[in-house]
Amino acid sequence: MNSQLTKYAFLSGATYFFFMATAHFFSIKVPILFVYYDTPFYAYQDKIISFSVFAYIALFYSASQHRSVALNAIVVLVITVVGLSFINVSNDLASVLKEGQTTFPYWLQVGAITLYLLALIFLYIKDGKNT
Repeated sequence: MNSQLTKYAFLSGATYFFFMATAHFFSIKVPILFVYYDTPFYAYQDKIISFSVFAYIALFYSASQHRSVALNAIVVLVITVVGLSFINVSNDLASVLKEGQTTFPYWLQVGAITLYLLALIFLYIKDGKNT
């Protein structure tokens, strides 16, 4: 069973992803809710992203309620961090950046997600030792 802290950590993720989905649906390009907030985009793609993010919301909510789902949410977040890191170093991203534009803000956001991921891993392991 998840501890209260772990439960709230996963619920925090579900809440974050809800706001991310909302920002993408309405094309509200702000840092944190939109990793690549200052790059060209197509509104229809953001709507697709918003619908897809609801899978994260459901997964993280389920992880908050059931320890058996928690590891799945952690694995998905690992894949997300790896994927975003790959994008940050890709030629595809470099091709849409303006001259002199840096990827530093994107790395900060990936770093924040990574810190959240590490907290979830710590809590998951800690809860496992208490059972």
